[in-house]
Amino acid sequence: MAGEITVPLLPCRDIDEVAEFYAMLGFTRTYRQVRPNPYAAFERDDFQLHFFGMRDFVPEDSYGTCLVRVPDTRELFDAFAAGMREVHGRLLVSGIPRMTRPRKRRNSGNHSGFTVIDPGGNWIRIMAAGPAAGDADAAAPGRLATSLSRAVVMGDSHGKHVRAAQILDDALKRAKDTAPPTELVEALAYRAELALRAEDRATAGDALARARAIILSGAERDRVTDALASLTDVERVLDSG
Repeated sequence: MAGEITVPLLPCRDIDEVAEFYAMLGFTRTYRQVRPNPYAAFERDDFQLHFFGMRDFVPEDSYGTCLVRVPDTRELFDAFAAGMREVHGRLLVSGIPRMTRPRKRRNSGNHSGFTVIDPGGNWIRIMAAGPAAGDADAAAPGRLATSLSRAVVMGDSHGKHVRAAQILDDALKRAKDTAPPTELVEALAYRAELALRAEDRATAGDALARARAIILSGAERDRVTDALASLTDVERVLDSG
């Protein structure tokens, strides 16, 4: 039988805190109750999420998660990012809540994906329904790019940003004089994000400066537009104090 619809029910500490966050991302609240149990529902087009409130819930300890497959991760990420920037003046890249950037995930068929971590500590994992156009014709990645893909799995899929940083630091040390400029910029941009998640502003600033010092041709800049945008987001966080 076709037409089934699955709606995740996720825990949170405060349904109104969650409501404010998802309104920022363009969701509409379709239901709210406080008694006998806190409960709220939200939707954005065909994207539906429901939440139940739990007294004394700790978002940092949450195991709440769901997978959402979408036709275009970039379009949805840009919409979410615009909402965050309108409210906060920058992308939320560390702490709870936060959002990762779209990157290919080697543990998900190399499809693009990003994650929203909401105020309840729930991981809303947004994945592309299929590979991006041109992926089949892409050149084989270099050693640094391969290490970056491993770090993305650790940092973005598993939330192990310390281990991801270790992978990148080792790879950057080995490849600093041999890796193509585009791979260096992408790796350093992600290293800066990981540093912010660890509240290590000095390392984030160092990775940012190293990436900005790399000279790129016009064609190379076109290939790393996402990484350059990531660097700009890091700059905004560092400038915000």
